[in-house]
Amino acid sequence: MEQTLAWIVTVIAGADALMFVDAPLVVDNPSGQRACERQVGQCYGRWQVSANTTNIATPRQAGVRLREQLVARGWAYHDGFDGPPGTGRFVSECYPYTTLVGVAELGYHHDGQRPRYKRKPKRCPTAQWRPVRAAACDELVCRLVGLEAVDPPLRLRSHPFTGDLLTPSPLDDRVYKHREDLIDAVTCAWTAALWHRHGLTRCQVLGLPNPNGTPAATIIAPMYPRVVAALAGELSPLPERWDRSDQVSRSSARLDDRMGTCQPIQ
Repeated sequence: MEQTLAWIVTVIAGADALMFVDAPLVVDNPSGQRACERQVGQCYGRWQVSANTTNIATPRQAGVRLREQLVARGWAYHDGFDGPPGTGRFVSECYPYTTLVGVAELGYHHDGQRPRYKRKPKRCPTAQWRPVRAAACDELVCRLVGLEAVDPPLRLRSHPFTGDLLTPSPLDDRVYKHREDLIDAVTCAWTAALWHRHGLTRCQVLGLPNPNGTPAATIIAPMYPRVVAALAGELSPLPERWDRSDQVSRSSARLDDRMGTCQPIQ
């Protein structure tokens, strides 16, 4: 925790900032799921995305402690109900899976399921799962590279650490976990930029306002506009197929061909 806080202080250096965290930041429900967690399943369950249960009895609430420490250092928690915040330093909660299936340019919404770059199926042997996981991760990275062309852009090549994602995914569990965490961190950062740039036109706020007006437990999640309308009963449940010809190819090319398309850093 102290290392994380020290890094945040060093990087931000007192400037305005909006930080998205993939962890529960506000937990005030005595039992069951938070409302925002239930709504993840309601809105994204058709793509096999759901959220873990968090309540006051849940151990190891590092996100809550992080929020408290940030507030003590001049940050503010923002639940998003009023749209993106203005000037200042704010922290909000997000969930990378909702970004991956909720951003139309990535194409997972049309695929009908989330990318399988983590969470081994229970009945799949580990040795068999590792190459499947690696291939899914490489496909995900290729699609993330395609976000260079959107507003706001995601430029993986702009930093050596994220540039390394353009190399083939490792099979070793320990090394792979670092890659998985880095992808999640990049996704959180880009989701914050998307929220700051487009607000409620491309994102929705999951959760319920607190009756007493205090900040509520929320998850800010991207959502394809036609799906937002569909959930409101205004359109058919699934969006029409969109043209992704200018985005990353969804072909079944071999791994080395895919990574060649992504132009790995040498």
